Amino acid sequence: MIRARWEWALDDVEGRELTVPSPVFTTQYDAEQWLGEHWRELSAGGAVLARLLNDGTQATPGVRLPAA
Repeated sequence: MIRARWEWALDDVEGRELTVPSPVFTTQYDAEQWLGEHWRELSAGGAVLARLLNDGTQATPGVRLPAA
């Protein structure tokens, strides 16, 4: 059985993808919970938009990260 891979792509204010690695999750729920717990530190590191990817394809609209 092949499990889906969920991970976050993070963009800066200019729309460039940051090289911050995201953990890989087996469920969308786990990925979203992780973002909810870590958005402040990601925002402090320059991320303004988080895009949830499912096996490399954007699965949901991007999530704006408020300034930390």
